[in-house]
Amino acid sequence: MYFEAELKEKKYKVDVTEGKTSWKVSLQEEGKEWIHYDISKRDFKKAEQYISFLFGGKSYLIDVINEDTEYTVFTRNSFRVIKVFNEEMLLHESLKKGGGFGGDQELKAGMPGKIIEIFVKEGEVVKANKPLLIMEAMKMENEMRASRDVKIKEIKIKQGDSVESGAVLIKFEDAT
Repeated sequence: MYFEAELKEKKYKVDVTEGKTSWKVSLQEEGKEWIHYDISKRDFKKAEQYISFLFGGKSYLIDVINEDTEYTVFTRNSFRVIKVFNEEMLLHESLKKGGGFGGDQELKAGMPGKIIEIFVKEGEVVKANKPLLIMEAMKMENEMRASRDVKIKEIKIKQGDSVESGAVLIKFEDAT
């Protein structure tokens, strides 16, 4: 299972793989190298709403309460709030970043995907919040919309194209 998390304004990538006798846990703080841990299943106990395990010669008792993407974790006599982003949430964040117009003059793919449908034509003036295209990424269809009034200058893709992250999909200019 892969996800990303944020704790005390630091971002981490987390990958957890369950084996027969242990969990392989890999962590990467943003801008640093991956660190790998092996947590034995024989040192792990689950009871009602908390878990207990031994790690690095220390005992940990963890209680977790979640609400949406925020998890409040109680361990070692303190509370920590961790934001967790699974694949679906990461996809939407990536598409928002890649597909956001802001002051840019082009729409880029936020991640690899396939163009399912294009709703606009070159030279067309499109009003804010109108759909531009649908892109499939991670088996989900995502509609990309205009965030402001624009005129379509150039369409760089066609229906059925597979695109890489960062690929320019549509170039546009301010509507006049």
